[in-house]
Amino acid sequence: MRIDLTPYRRSTIGFDRLFDLLEANSRANSAENYPPFNLERLADDRYRITLAVAGFARDEIEITAQQNMLLVTGKKDDKANSPNFLHVGIANRSFERRFELADFVFVEDARLNDGLLVIDLVREVPEAMKPKTIAIKTGQPLAAVEHHADDKADEAKAA
Repeated sequence: MRIDLTPYRRSTIGFDRLFDLLEANSRANSAENYPPFNLERLADDRYRITLAVAGFARDEIEITAQQNMLLVTGKKDDKANSPNFLHVGIANRSFERRFELADFVFVEDARLNDGLLVIDLVREVPEAMKPKTIAIKTGQPLAAVEHHADDKADEAKAA
């Protein structure tokens, strides 16, 4: 399924990155589903990614957080496949899973337990970026008051 965002691109400014991400994800190969994962929203600013990584040890998994990107890779040695197996039904191959992160979303914690890799994320918006309430004052603006006072002083000198 292809998504056409052209009508939105015509009437919006600054959303190019978002549209590019949506279009790229729609083109992505849907067969790429290893390892399986869950995405959860725990609270307004807290998220959790849970990946099923059965058979991987902690030192075989690497988590890399870059600006707006979380990369989870698992590297398995090919020699781990023993010829003694009669059937191999548990996927045990290397993987690379990418997650696009919104601005100010950071990894808070990562734990491997019982074959599940749990990555907790938090959005921490800097104080300077948070909305703030502006107090409404009455009267003339300070510049207008000073300008008005200068006019009165000029009138007094002229009189």
